[in-house]
Amino acid sequence: MSVVDTLLSPRFDAARKASYLALDVDTEAAALQLVEQFTPVVDGYKVGLELFHAAGMRLVEKLLQRNLRVFLDMKLHDIPNTVAGALRAICEYPIEMVNVHAQGGLRMLTAARAAVAQAPYQPLLIGVTLLTSLDEADLAAMGVQGTPVQGVERLTKLCQAAQLDGVVCSAQELAHLAALVPDGFERVVPGTRLATDDRHDQQRILTPREAMQRGATRLVLGRGVRTADDRWQALHAYWTEMTNDHV
Repeated sequence: MSVVDTLLSPRFDAARKASYLALDVDTEAAALQLVEQFTPVVDGYKVGLELFHAAGMRLVEKLLQRNLRVFLDMKLHDIPNTVAGALRAICEYPIEMVNVHAQGGLRMLTAARAAVAQAPYQPLLIGVTLLTSLDEADLAAMGVQGTPVQGVERLTKLCQAAQLDGVVCSAQELAHLAALVPDGFERVVPGTRLATDDRHDQQRILTPREAMQRGATRLVLGRGVRTADDRWQALHAYWTEMTNDHV
């Protein structure tokens, strides 16, 4: 059995549904090339700021037409009315998940929640806590007191107060959130790396196995798969780690 056939097997269904492949490329053509290669093995994709500004909702529509799950990684952060308006436009489409910056404050988060609740489609609304590229020195330089863990905890409580569906956090904060959030509260983790992978610009990272053990509900898979010499073997390694500890 080939690696692709193995990845299509029910053994990996839980990992498939708990992950998104990040389309962190700068053109629609490059994104669709990745989608062509990985679909139907992968059925969930993350569209972030770089690609969205290059290709817009036209690309999102193409993914939706293929019945693919879309995480629109917009990290919206503006005054409450503007964020609500952006979400009303986004929620004209049946995407699976969208995010806002928790640092926008309770009024912004509450306005975001209301906008999604009244929209034709109601994706999961997730709050970004602290970017995984930030460490304690970065926070101090920004005038933010405390450790990254303390910051993530504060922002998670804010997201809960606004009745968001979950948060984006690093794997290192997961154990601390376990006592704060209910089982159904999404914990979306980007930037996981296999033990043999390059860290790139991610600071607060763990392996996929460690992330799932500590309570992650969804992982965003990026450069560790996309830039691997053998993408299928890399995806198999990530999903094997996820499956071993999540099923």
